[in-house]
Amino acid sequence: MASNQTGDGRSITRRATLASLAGAGTVAIAGCSSGGSGNGESSDSSNGESSESGSSGSAGPTTLEAGGSSTVYPVSEDGAKYWNGNRPASDTEYWPHSEYGIETEKNLADYFAGLYGFEPGEGGDPPFNFSVALSHSGTGVEKVRDGKLDIGNSSGNVEAELPDRDSYEKFTDHVVAVDGQPLVVSQEIAEAGLESITGQQLKDLYKGRITNWQDIDSSLPDKDIQVLGRVKGSGTRTSFVSNVFDDPKADTSVANRFGQNQRLAQAVADADNAISYLALAFINTSGLAPVALNWEGTTYAYKDPQNGLDSKEYPLSRDLHMYTWDGTSMKEAALINMMLTDFGQDLFVEPNNYFTLGERRREEQRNKLPDQNPV
Repeated sequence: MASNQTGDGRSITRRATLASLAGAGTVAIAGCSSGGSGNGESSDSSNGESSESGSSGSAGPTTLEAGGSSTVYPVSEDGAKYWNGNRPASDTEYWPHSEYGIETEKNLADYFAGLYGFEPGEGGDPPFNFSVALSHSGTGVEKVRDGKLDIGNSSGNVEAELPDRDSYEKFTDHVVAVDGQPLVVSQEIAEAGLESITGQQLKDLYKGRITNWQDIDSSLPDKDIQVLGRVKGSGTRTSFVSNVFDDPKADTSVANRFGQNQRLAQAVADADNAISYLALAFINTSGLAPVALNWEGTTYAYKDPQNGLDSKEYPLSRDLHMYTWDGTSMKEAALINMMLTDFGQDLFVEPNNYFTLGERRREEQRNKLPDQNPV
């Protein structure tokens, strides 16, 4: 895991830095029009994040559009920067194809798109652009269903995000990474000695039954606990309440909800008494610290080599999804296939602190894509 940080608290590696440069010269566009979350609840009023914002790519008929989850956003956005940058094969710093057993003279996007029958773009442009907008998982799956997006990014299962549907057959679920949600507290609480909490304490915190840090441990400060979380409609919240309470619709009692992981991480860091769950990509935000979770007799801790957050048994782990509607088009397949390669996993998933998919799982996901039709 990397230890450097960007302004939004995401950790980066050298290659993640290159990702930000790979899209240099790409025209930024406004995100897709705003849409409600899966249950109609808007984000916190303090940051007004109920509409989609932020993107990379160019508008127009040749743009593949994705949007939704702020958890999946870093992975998609880094992929978009590389795709739209479309670096030549000679630029092995940005397009290290030979390191991954790919022998090609094509530009990056030209190569992956060419696997699905697309001709190279003109003048160094990609065959089509890829734009990524930022909102919530519920918005992402709603918009892909309604034909307003090609790809709906979601950190929760569509069944949990849209629980009232009769059928989910037209959604195709492409899993691109795994997130082990950490529990984090304000730095002051960690420095006071909090190292872990139990599953029952976690449930009591989010039901409002524990309100003071001394209720957790008498050696902790005599302070009210500021319990924070994500808005309803966010896949991060849906996954959390589903995993903790076995019910994606479970109510929780929190001091404040935040529309995006970036804002939530910063709120924990800015406080001196807060606790929250979080997407793993934002754990290195300065001013917060991870705490271990003791669940049914096993303690899971960040970076623990035996019972880490990547453990299959870790109760707060969840898949990260890129949903398509009514099958998967050749454009969608070209982009998702790039995400599932060793190249995509190493440059877009791992630098964002998420866990890469093993080869067996990646093969399962590749089998959902249409057959390649290289030019």
